[in-house]
Amino acid sequence: MKKILFKGCGTAISTPFDENGINLKEFEKLLKFQIKNNADAIIVCGTTGESSTMSEKEKEEIISCAVKTSNGKIPIIAGAGGNNTAKVIENSKKAEQLGVDGLLIVTPYYNKCTQKGLINHYKEIAKNVSLPIILYNVPSRTGVNILPQTCFELSKIENIVAIKEASGNLSQVAQIAHLCGNNLNIYSGNDDQVLPVLSLGGLGVISVLSNVKPKYTHNMIQNFFDGNIEKAIQMQLKALPLIDSLFSEVNPIPVKSALNHIGFNFGIPRLPLTPLSKDKETILIDELNKLI
Repeated sequence: MKKILFKGCGTAISTPFDENGINLKEFEKLLKFQIKNNADAIIVCGTTGESSTMSEKEKEEIISCAVKTSNGKIPIIAGAGGNNTAKVIENSKKAEQLGVDGLLIVTPYYNKCTQKGLINHYKEIAKNVSLPIILYNVPSRTGVNILPQTCFELSKIENIVAIKEASGNLSQVAQIAHLCGNNLNIYSGNDDQVLPVLSLGGLGVISVLSNVKPKYTHNMIQNFFDGNIEKAIQMQLKALPLIDSLFSEVNPIPVKSALNHIGFNFGIPRLPLTPLSKDKETILIDELNKLI
């Protein structure tokens, strides 16, 4: 059985920017809010964190801040993926030096490698770090899908411990669970599919929703594990309108607006992302206020 990095709600945390770069004071404020409200892990420098528009120095600053603020209370997992294997290894080693508990490695994008390329890419990364690795499958963004048989091959590698499955294909999730069993833990990468993934043996979610509703997301999953299945289902369904609003424009545009609304100063996304349109912001705020 592979190491379990976390079980429950892992927050794919947003990054607050200002004119000087990262607003570390606001980031630390959100981290403390997450820890206080039962988030089970923090994923920093991911898609929601806008890592693609952050400098190397900024990534080091925010990872260091997360590790220091958490101080071992909950696991810190750093996004370190990219489409240049050598650079991913460099990023992964740096994150390891900064004291994170695990790595989230997205599939290479744009150059669109084969399944053989995926296997070799991840093998090379895994042998150069000792940290546990979560594969990140999000073909809508990368143009590359990790097939179940490829997951099976990668699950044979000791420090490849899990997959964040954001393909939206529940049949594929079922196949991964069937082939890999306890050799590859599964996390939902979609907030609207948490319960279906849990029902297939998943361990939780890497969540956008939990930026603004960490306790709700944690409790939904905990209810499932405690056997309160009906309650967990009700919570999943009740959250759908807010989840839809959080993805009414490309993530993380809406969640930054939501964070600003609940009392954080997270500013606006970096270009090429733009602020949320006013009509969708009105709906988002309404749904945010409804979900208690």
